[in-house]
Amino acid sequence: MAPDISCFFLVALFLASCRATTSSDQKCIEKEANKTYNCENLGLNEIPGTLPNSTECLEFSFNVLPTIQNTTFSRLVNLTFLDLTRCQIYWIHEDTFQSQHRLDTLVLTANPLIFMAETALSGPKALKHLFFIQTGISSIDFIPVHNQKTLESLYLGSNHISSIKLPKGFPTEKLKVLDFQNNAIHFLSKEDLSSLQQATNLSLNLNGNDIAGIEPGAFESTVFQSLNFGGTRNLLVIFKGLQNSTIQSLWLGTFEDMDDEDISPAVFEGLCEMSVESINLQKHYFFNMSSNTFHCFSGLQELDLTATHLRELPSGLVGLSTLKKLVLSANKFENLCQISASNFPSLTHLYIKGNTKRLELGTGCLENLENLRELDLSHDDIETSDCCNLQLRNLSHLQSLNLSYNEPLSLKTEAFKECPQLQLLDLAFTRLKVKDAQSPFQNLHLLKVLNLSHCLLDFSSEQLLDGLPALQHLNLQGNHFPKGNIQKTNSLQTLGRLEILVLSFCDLSSIDQHAFTSLKMMNHVDLSHNRLTSSSIEALSHLKGIYLNLASNCISIILPSLLPILSQQRTINLRQNPLDCTCSNIYFLEWYKENMQKFEDTEDTLCANPPLLRGVRLSDVTLSCSMAAVGIFFLIVFLLVFAILLIFAVKYFLRWKYQHI
Repeated sequence: MAPDISCFFLVALFLASCRATTSSDQKCIEKEANKTYNCENLGLNEIPGTLPNSTECLEFSFNVLPTIQNTTFSRLVNLTFLDLTRCQIYWIHEDTFQSQHRLDTLVLTANPLIFMAETALSGPKALKHLFFIQTGISSIDFIPVHNQKTLESLYLGSNHISSIKLPKGFPTEKLKVLDFQNNAIHFLSKEDLSSLQQATNLSLNLNGNDIAGIEPGAFESTVFQSLNFGGTRNLLVIFKGLQNSTIQSLWLGTFEDMDDEDISPAVFEGLCEMSVESINLQKHYFFNMSSNTFHCFSGLQELDLTATHLRELPSGLVGLSTLKKLVLSANKFENLCQISASNFPSLTHLYIKGNTKRLELGTGCLENLENLRELDLSHDDIETSDCCNLQLRNLSHLQSLNLSYNEPLSLKTEAFKECPQLQLLDLAFTRLKVKDAQSPFQNLHLLKVLNLSHCLLDFSSEQLLDGLPALQHLNLQGNHFPKGNIQKTNSLQTLGRLEILVLSFCDLSSIDQHAFTSLKMMNHVDLSHNRLTSSSIEALSHLKGIYLNLASNCISIILPSLLPILSQQRTINLRQNPLDCTCSNIYFLEWYKENMQKFEDTEDTLCANPPLLRGVRLSDVTLSCSMAAVGIFFLIVFLLVFAILLIFAVKYFLRWKYQHI
């Protein structure tokens, strides 16, 4: 406990004493009262006695528990989630979780397990999710789960397992996820797959195993929600092995640390004998692509060709007429017309993100995609002096458009007239040049989300955001207002249905108290990282129950008249403000302690003044702003001296008056 600090005020002779209480003891963090606790990385070798018996979720990773047994967690009978990642566990004894009947999720990731008793998991009756990632096991037989009939997911990645064959009696009735990624599995047999027959709509992850062989007929008549063979070099083996199977999602991509694999049209012949809805082929190299390369893809709904070195797609592609979603990100197109959009008449979602060359939008390159709903052209170095009606011609059903992180775009009035159904428009980090006085967005009557962050827009025009009656979410982060001030009359006044407003990093120094009066539906206001003082809080007086972020501003003293405005808000963030912790701010400091449930980031809500309390949390400061004993003594002395002098003065005046009668 820091010593009391006395501060003399010469005029009033008041003294203020301040003290801060801090604790250096490391304790578990309570996330939800009496239910959820975080005890990560505290160097603990046992369960703290301070944890209540009612604890349901416990994050206990990065501690030291070499051996766990039936007494380790015995009193925590309500546990549903337990994370023991990297606790240096070697031994798990009999009946370790005997008392945890409600345990739903157990995480044992990155523990060097040597022994696990047959009855270690006999207690839980509703265990659904088990994590044995990076535990050094070489066989599934190591895990005693034969009685866990409710098991839904089992994660066994980064071990030394060489076969996916499940032990006899292994519960697969409710199994939905079986993860073997990064093991030593190189061959799949009929016997391996037969152990999974009772599992329906299973997601099987064999990513990073480089499958070299599949026994013919191993996958015959099987149905999978998803299959992941990522990192397998020989795709011909995969397609032959999967004949007569039904798969919703098939992941066949490679990785950055692997050599790009060439794919010839013959590789895909096996697809003609199977049913697949979605295929991912990222980072492969297509050798000698022709219009017939994808002829076995009929019925395919989604195709991901990210980073496949494509410069263009041939026209007249066969087999992709029913495709709904196409990903062509991180390729080498120079013009949008090079994707030959007419190949995909049914397309509803198109993603060309992060093109490695500057992408020209061309004119009407996508006009055949009249069913398109979502278009992502972000990070493509797009630059145009007349955006965007010619480029987006005939996309009348488009609902989501992402043009963020591009080069400067010039917008005219009704720049998105071809897309009247837009509900989301993202132009973040793309410098916008508005040519006309009228709004470029004025025909977007259905737009709900508009991201204009860091667009360097000129907000001196009051008409900039006209014509957006349905807008609910507006992000203006990183833009600047004239003279750092939002005036009473501004471009936001027409957005009557706005609910979320982000004005962080806008270099704002003041907000007129009537600037937001027409925005009566707002429930989230982010004003962080500006230069605002507490006076700007008055602009929010008409709002109730909002999330208010005022972090990283210039707020020091909050007057008592502003406390009713803060009291009616749901959540407030005041971290990294130069808050005053003297008697000048006593009313706010007392109110803060009484209403701490309203504040987030309280650990970073610190005092800046006086110097002796700099860096101390507001919650740890106690002020005594009353007249101290020394002050009272000097005041009494002062009053006595004043009374004596007054008596002598009156006596002298009366004597003088008597002498002159």
